[in-house]
Amino acid sequence: MNQTKTPSRRYFLGSALRATAAGTLAIGSGSALASIPSSRGLSFNHLHTNERISLVYAVGDNFLPQSITRLNTFLRDHYSGIVGTMDPGLFDLLYRVRQALGTSQSFDVISGYRSPVTNNTLRNTRGGGVAKKSLHMEGKAIDVRLPGVPLAELRDAAKSLEGGGVGYYPDSQFVHIDTGRVRSW
Repeated sequence: MNQTKTPSRRYFLGSALRATAAGTLAIGSGSALASIPSSRGLSFNHLHTNERISLVYAVGDNFLPQSITRLNTFLRDHYSGIVGTMDPGLFDLLYRVRQALGTSQSFDVISGYRSPVTNNTLRNTRGGGVAKKSLHMEGKAIDVRLPGVPLAELRDAAKSLEGGGVGYYPDSQFVHIDTGRVRSW
């Protein structure tokens, strides 16, 4: 008598994690990835390009290379189109901010990666407010807001995590979050 054993849920999840770590699980199966308890995902609306993205970027201790590449492209310098390399730790920090606020709302992106040329141009044309050694140029900073969440609450949540720098810009309606040293302004 030939018995076929049905794989257990634990076996299935283990296989999915191994495939993910190997980069063989397609990004298109985001709902499958999102169902894995240790998955982390984010959603963004880019206010300058009118693009939207929602994806799982990590499972357990593993960042998903295809997702990180898609996020790098999404958060490119919107002035020049240059794609930088974002710090995956920044995505974890944003994920933790959303958890602290108890929301799954998409972040509105004002600025992600910024090329050195763009940064210098903005410094010379904006009358200040753009740092000479901005962490945007290193892919370690993002300017965001969360619709439906008061800006001061977003700032306070980011500060409470002590994951890096937090800048508060109520007149421009955004919070700067970075993975540099812990500081606030």
